[in-house]
Amino acid sequence: MKEISVDAAVIGGGAAGMAAAREIAGRGARACIMERDEELGGILLQCIHNGFGLHEHREDLTGPEYAERAIAGIREAGVTAFTRTTVGEISTDGGARQCVCYSAEHGVMKVSARALVLAMGCRERNRGNLRIPGARPAGVYTAGLVQRLTNIEGYIPGREIVIIGSGDIGLIMARRLQWLGCHVHAVVEIMPYPSGLTRNIVQCLNDFSIPLYLSHVVSRIHGKDRVSGVDVIPIRNGAPDPPGQFHIPCDTVLLSVGLIPENELSKTAGVSITPATNGPVVDATMMTSVEGVFATGNVLHVHDLVDNVTEESRLTGGFVADYLAGKRPGRQLRVKPGSNVRYVSPSRMDPEAGGRLYLRPLIVKNKAELAVRSEGRQLRRVVLNHVQPSEMISVMMRSGDMADLPTDSVLEVSLS
Repeated sequence: MKEISVDAAVIGGGAAGMAAAREIAGRGARACIMERDEELGGILLQCIHNGFGLHEHREDLTGPEYAERAIAGIREAGVTAFTRTTVGEISTDGGARQCVCYSAEHGVMKVSARALVLAMGCRERNRGNLRIPGARPAGVYTAGLVQRLTNIEGYIPGREIVIIGSGDIGLIMARRLQWLGCHVHAVVEIMPYPSGLTRNIVQCLNDFSIPLYLSHVVSRIHGKDRVSGVDVIPIRNGAPDPPGQFHIPCDTVLLSVGLIPENELSKTAGVSITPATNGPVVDATMMTSVEGVFATGNVLHVHDLVDNVTEESRLTGGFVADYLAGKRPGRQLRVKPGSNVRYVSPSRMDPEAGGRLYLRPLIVKNKAELAVRSEGRQLRRVVLNHVQPSEMISVMMRSGDMADLPTDSVLEVSLS
């Protein structure tokens, strides 16, 4: 068994893992990445559309172009990357952090590290999560799988398409499939508002006259050997309205119904998971409940922009470098979601250092007010032009706002 020892080991070579590793190595520590695919880049490699890097690079890049810049950055920083390497288990017994990996090049490999960064990303919800009645014919795919089939493998999944859910990947694939000569009949969304970014609604649906049925649900998938159509029912007053049911003939169904942080490996390491995000609970330094194990990116909570993933992961890399140098935060204040907020990450804040809080709204509203309160007073107030659940927002907390708060104080983040 090949054994390797580093200061920090990063699991996952997507945008999060590369940003964290680059920051760690840039601070003088030895870092390595373990990535199960043949190349670094993660999901970015199959996202050939533009819209990446508008915040991070001030440029409009495709996914592969964004990945290319990140890969160049870790090479420049001297990060060792093991591709085609799958982490099978994590051990933290006795304070040591070890990963047992299975590599096409090195065979079984053990990586020992003083710190470990979880950056495995997320996966798609599938038909089993939705429990749609009907047989199990060919032609039902997740939107991300179809993205890979068309953009990397060179296959077209079908010709007559219905998309269930209005997540960003589904919206982008609606446009892509139209370009390929397919007919996208509809996007069916159970909620009264879209699940994807506004720009994708405009550019991927409106610009191509693809119908979006809000407050509708696919009640049955028809077909024996191959999908032949779907039944769609409107939702009125919170319940299905059968008289309004209609049928759409199609040969392919795409599911774009949300993403789930990929945390099976995290659980084997004993990391505590929060039901609010299905990701790890982290403190002010992005450390999980297990000493020396950090989490960042979509494995922590699902982001809508890769630029936010990079920003958060660069901060995480800095925290890991501080940890390796023996620096620890002093007191930490608890952070909790208030009214109209689904979750806030991280769940702790260092009042002396300050930092950025990321949150997911529960409301759709123009001119919304974001407020952070504690001990009966308002610490921060920000007016936002528009908020909706599909778009993550953030707020920067200044150390001067919190320095005089008692240690048992709780920061509550709310929207109104």
